[in-house]
Amino acid sequence: MNLTALFVRPRRPALIALVALGAMLASCGSDPASPSLSGTIEVDGSSTVFPITEAVAEEFRKVHPRVQVNVAVSGTGGGFKRFTVGETDVSNASRHIKPSEAEAAAENGVEYAELRVGTDGLSVMVNPQNDFVDCLTVEELRAIWEPGSTIDNWNEVRSSFPDARLRLYGPDSDSGTFDYFTEEINGEAQASRSDYTASADDNVLVQGISGDRNALGYFGYAYYQENADKLRAIAVDNGDGCVMPEPATIEDGSYTPLSRPMFIYVNLASMERPEMQAFVDFYMQEGAALAAEVGYIAADSATYEANRRAAGL
Repeated sequence: MNLTALFVRPRRPALIALVALGAMLASCGSDPASPSLSGTIEVDGSSTVFPITEAVAEEFRKVHPRVQVNVAVSGTGGGFKRFTVGETDVSNASRHIKPSEAEAAAENGVEYAELRVGTDGLSVMVNPQNDFVDCLTVEELRAIWEPGSTIDNWNEVRSSFPDARLRLYGPDSDSGTFDYFTEEINGEAQASRSDYTASADDNVLVQGISGDRNALGYFGYAYYQENADKLRAIAVDNGDGCVMPEPATIEDGSYTPLSRPMFIYVNLASMERPEMQAFVDFYMQEGAALAAEVGYIAADSATYEANRRAAGL
């Protein structure tokens, strides 16, 4: 599914004011950051990385109102399909670019830089009315989601669970979240049962799980955190005990195997345009604060500095 709808997230006014003030002060120093900049920047890709990039775009537009930043959501794979043929300037990604995608970029003369912007804890969720499961093992998740699985009742997952129909919700096959989950849980990217409700729009998955008391699903931590009143996250046991997805466990890696990096990819030819230089520079300055604000673990300052060098800033 190729979605271009934008999902606006409220942020605390104090943070917004600080970000805007810092960006306005920075804009006084060089031509690329001048408020007189104009142009259009096209962004597409991961729904997981979307909240960070859209937050950055919102604040950037306050400083550079004549630059239009269009942020779409078609999943990591869908975003790379456009990026590798030169249709977009920035691609949000919740996984590394695949060799086949890198080859497509090379064939089309698209040179790029990979910039890490944070870390996500892919979260497994149930309906709040579910009062019998607090933790699932990686083996149980594999049994549920592996190709050919016919498990459709909770008591087939664990005999102590009730006789209740199990209904599944998850990202579609263009999603980097889908790629990461299937690789870590099922041992191979894209290897998954297909008889579940799939969507590239995490909000559709939120609605499905929150409206179905026997549901089980997965997507990024920020979307869970934003909808914590409608969903209940459960712990994952990788063999060392049950661990909940939360900032501390995601950052230190103990929430394994579902902690994962998040990236933006920038077209280096686009970086020759002053509005792109200004946008990526702004992202590297303000992205950490905004990543934390929307519920992710921001990359550290050394990573952002390495990103700046990789982008030619």
